[in-house]
Amino acid sequence: MATCSWLRCRWAPRLRPRAGCRRPVASLVQLRCYARGLAGLSAGLLRTDSFVGGRWLPAAATFPVHDPASGAALGSVADCGVPEARAAVRAAYEAFRSWRGVSAKERSALLRNWYDLMIQNKDDLAKVITAESGKPLKEAQGEILYSANFLEWFSEEARRIYGDIIATPTKGRRALVLKQPIGVAAVITPWNFPSAMITRKVGAALAAGCTVVVKPAEDTPFSALALAELANQAGIPPGVYNVIPCSRNKAKEVGEVLCTDPLVSKISFTGSTATGKILLRHAASSVKRVSMELGGLAPFIVFDSANVEQAVAGAMASKFRNAGQTCVCSNRFLVQRGIHDSFVSKFAEAMKTTLRVGHGFEEGTTQGPLINEKAVEKVEKQVNDAVSKGATIVTGGKRHHLGRNFFEPTLLSSVTQDMLCSREETFGPLAPVIKFDTEEEAIAIANATDVGLAGYFYSQDPAQIWRVAEQLEVGMVGVNEGLISSVECPFGGVKQSGLGREGSKYGIDEYLEVKYVCHGGL
Repeated sequence: MATCSWLRCRWAPRLRPRAGCRRPVASLVQLRCYARGLAGLSAGLLRTDSFVGGRWLPAAATFPVHDPASGAALGSVADCGVPEARAAVRAAYEAFRSWRGVSAKERSALLRNWYDLMIQNKDDLAKVITAESGKPLKEAQGEILYSANFLEWFSEEARRIYGDIIATPTKGRRALVLKQPIGVAAVITPWNFPSAMITRKVGAALAAGCTVVVKPAEDTPFSALALAELANQAGIPPGVYNVIPCSRNKAKEVGEVLCTDPLVSKISFTGSTATGKILLRHAASSVKRVSMELGGLAPFIVFDSANVEQAVAGAMASKFRNAGQTCVCSNRFLVQRGIHDSFVSKFAEAMKTTLRVGHGFEEGTTQGPLINEKAVEKVEKQVNDAVSKGATIVTGGKRHHLGRNFFEPTLLSSVTQDMLCSREETFGPLAPVIKFDTEEEAIAIANATDVGLAGYFYSQDPAQIWRVAEQLEVGMVGVNEGLISSVECPFGGVKQSGLGREGSKYGIDEYLEVKYVCHGGL
């Protein structure tokens, strides 16, 4: 059985560090003082085995999960492989036979029960997120509410799956359209939103009458397992919600099984475009339904007509949430020449005065660690590349003294389109600013990419707002707004940023088949 060795810190009985463990001293001891975040949580939420067919099952091996801030081991989790993946699919397939026949009203009630339990346990669930992802606790608390709201939303949408009756040219016939659950859905989720990316998919799937097998990211399996515990408590029947954690070494083979098993009818994935393409190739062999939310390179455009203070506030919210580790984070800041210098100055000042780097459990932290050292190396590479090609570091620009997974929030000016930070998704706390002259130039720069998830722009010109919103080649646009995600609104991209939409009334359609019934002889 997998073990759970939660770290306690004798120096820190509360979240606030004591005298021997305070900023700005950079030491492993300082960070370890906060690795106690899971201490005192209900043992029921701290699950370490896989959850298949309504039972907690160990695997032949385990893998460790680490606190990204200190590197300390949080615990060991079941390392599922091909046999466990196939068993989970079989359990979901068997459960689907009965779950599909459960009334929409009953499915709605069960999802609502799950939502209620998430709200009751919101503080503990947030601590799990912070411990395994490094996200500041305040942000983790926000994610749990966002995550739970998907269960609430789809509990309501479960009762609004409507078909159609179509008028036919033949008197003795009637034509009907039914919407039916597609079957078993394999759900593969990322580490940056370890709870919300599950409920956004699973809520829709269960509301539609599908069953699911969840493979959480290897960095953040505890959130998925905690959700399984609450789903079980909520009365979700055995086999309807299954979780198979696995290590990075086994992720490829488990992903291939989920994409090729003939009992799986649907793949839902959030992650990189490169991985998404691999999964698409696997899914093509059996022509599975696929929805994917992949990488982005979001432009953030500030026109001369913009309110600069509003634009800076939006830039802060869009760029530095989760230390820049979200798919919809602004990646490129395009600022028109007339207000460029003012924007850069105010942006730099806001970064210096409001951003605080620290462990996610430390009071006042706004910027936690990046998920691993590889992520830090990518940011560092982009900064070095930009500087070598003429960019200027306005603030930040290097690794933070707190530890190997921390990087200073960084602002670059004099950035050009040939720099890596303009062409590659960063997934870190780096804000590169490109100066432009005309609206047409800004749109051309923004659209000069093969991805298109989100885009943002600030303008007070009504005609310009309509022009730019319609011309940006993205799936979501924020106009004078830096935070756009909402359970009620469709989330997804165009180009190589993905297929399908999640959340909103459209999200449930991804898990439904449309069946035409022609009733003759009337």
